[in-house]
Amino acid sequence: MGAPARSIRRHVFVLLSLQLLLVAPWQGETAARALNFSRQDFPRDFVFGAGTSAYQYEGATDEDGRSPSIWDTFTHAGRMPDKSTGDLGADGYHKYKEDVKLMTDTGLEAYRFSISWSRLIPRGRGPVNPKGLEYYNNLINELVKRGIEIHVTLYHLDFPQILEDEYHGWLSPRIVEDFAAYADACFREFGDRVKHWTTMDEPNVISIAAYDNGAFPPCRCSAPFGINCTGGNSTVEPYIVGHNSILAHAAAVKLYREKYQATQKGVVGMNIYSFWNYPFSTIPADLAATQRSLDFMIGWILNPLVYGDYPEIMKRVVGSRLPKFTREQSEMIRGTADFIGINHYTSVYVSDRSNGADTGLRDYNGDIAATFRFSRNDPPAGQDMGRSSMTRLMTIRE
Repeated sequence: MGAPARSIRRHVFVLLSLQLLLVAPWQGETAARALNFSRQDFPRDFVFGAGTSAYQYEGATDEDGRSPSIWDTFTHAGRMPDKSTGDLGADGYHKYKEDVKLMTDTGLEAYRFSISWSRLIPRGRGPVNPKGLEYYNNLINELVKRGIEIHVTLYHLDFPQILEDEYHGWLSPRIVEDFAAYADACFREFGDRVKHWTTMDEPNVISIAAYDNGAFPPCRCSAPFGINCTGGNSTVEPYIVGHNSILAHAAAVKLYREKYQATQKGVVGMNIYSFWNYPFSTIPADLAATQRSLDFMIGWILNPLVYGDYPEIMKRVVGSRLPKFTREQSEMIRGTADFIGINHYTSVYVSDRSNGADTGLRDYNGDIAATFRFSRNDPPAGQDMGRSSMTRLMTIRE
């Protein structure tokens, strides 16, 4: 593959949530001594912080003009194992000042939070909600006052239900224009203080968990790949959603660069879910499966942002089920990341499972044709994690 027309700028930051930083300061220092490292062992520009998502953190789901998101619909239908909802969450909508003080007390240097699209623009498009705007301005100003570096995620899985009802959200190309307009409002209102923007968190998770196995809202999948689904087609919809996510991201980055970056001097990137892959053995099939899994998990999103197209193995295996970028789209998406955020939770051993992969109906899991093990001692093929393996990897983050 050739070099991208415009190289990704070498802007790198590290945002880590370490357990020792989430306890009392003296406990953190004790833990650091036990692990034999201190803050001074890290470069000055190595940032320690924590992050939250709006639906899990804010609560106040029916206050001050916020409209429902797909996660409200999901949890209120009793789909969580413990029947919980995000109606209260961590009550951050009311307790953000206390929480920011706790960040200072525990030594956090940065904080990443997501904005609720449903709170800021309750109709999905159109006017900004004054109360939602006030809340985010107050939170940002509190972080500025405390000297905490601000990282904002525009989208963290909580799509406005009103747009889901209108055109099935990420399945429609209409999402590109609506997401860019939403991003525009965020850049305009908060960009004078926010310098680190993440367009969306883990689009590869959204595509698989929401549109292949149906574990996340809007719970779309098809038999035999998922259960209790609201409709869908697991063989094609994950790839459509991934495609539209990349285009929406690129549209937001293009808008920021053309309209805001020169004056606001911020950076924009995307976060990708990842688990590192080690070959289960040195046989050629396992080595190939390991690389194939990396291409399907990380390359699926990252390759288009760097080279303007999907990995060759994806195009070959998925075939006509994988959407194609036009020449204009390829040029637009190439180089659209000032940074890449990696959400890393675990590593796995990978072995080949390609026998029979080219026969019958396939979804994303079938296309990868690999078996994942958390350790070399996990059960062998045929008795391992089976079809639930990717689901377990997708939801280990929770």
